[in-house]
Amino acid sequence: MNLNQLRVFATVAAEGSVTRAAQQLSVSQPAISRQIADLEEDLGVALFDRLPRGMRPTAAGELLEGHARRILAAEASAEAELAELSGLGRGRLSVGASTTIGSYLVPELFGAYHRAHRSVRLELEIANTAVIQAAVLDNRVDVGLTEGFVFSDQLDVDVVAHDDMVAIAAPGHRAAAATGLTMAELSALPFIMRERGSGTRDVIEAELGRLSLHVEPEMSLGSTESVKNAVASGLGVAIVSRLTVALELGAGRLVELPVPELQIHRALHLIRLRGKQPSPPVEAFVALLQARQRAVEAGTGAYAI
Repeated sequence: MNLNQLRVFATVAAEGSVTRAAQQLSVSQPAISRQIADLEEDLGVALFDRLPRGMRPTAAGELLEGHARRILAAEASAEAELAELSGLGRGRLSVGASTTIGSYLVPELFGAYHRAHRSVRLELEIANTAVIQAAVLDNRVDVGLTEGFVFSDQLDVDVVAHDDMVAIAAPGHRAAAATGLTMAELSALPFIMRERGSGTRDVIEAELGRLSLHVEPEMSLGSTESVKNAVASGLGVAIVSRLTVALELGAGRLVELPVPELQIHRALHLIRLRGKQPSPPVEAFVALLQARQRAVEAGTGAYAI
């Protein structure tokens, strides 16, 4: 088994077709078929079911596909890091960010980064915390930014910022007229939350558990925007990052509920694969994050790299 065979195999698995894989790799279909046949013979297993409408990985093929993605990602990473040793005149920075950070913080960071390093290609993947941690572990992104808990000992974790959580409702919601709510009263209202795997949801459920409270959400939604829109429509209350509702609170579309017990000050994490040598673009991005945090702590709101 060699890298070329793995690349051909992974392309066929992704495309589901020898024809499309041949087009993508710019080689002939017989050459693709020969490589797959040789790989199956070497491994002693069938890697694909040959179906009328394409190729589908067998159980063995699905297992190999996961390994192939990681091996090819490591190869690409090695090539990129070697190319970037000369500095920031070229290169790529791939960042994975959980939904809140990716939507509300990273665009600002990327703007500052691009102004300083215009030749570095920037890539952003936004997903929930669980997916981003998996992307860092699989070496599919250089760094991750998440607000949830980190469970793997294969990741290096640094706190790069902090965020507060606030309870929100529509202006016409009955809870909006309250002068003060307990967490028990808040949790008894129809509650809207992010989906399981979301770092925001993990943090909220941990805080409720600390208070011996449990919430069965009325709705579980896949984005903070969906949560905010549902709350604004009067469908329930929610706890969200203050970062995400500054505009809506200022415009009066949503209101912050007075819940003195709600004291969730969560850390925003930079996560990196342990033992991976940071490239110059990654080092510059980390320096930017650190400069931003110093500016926030100093109350200046301005930072530079």
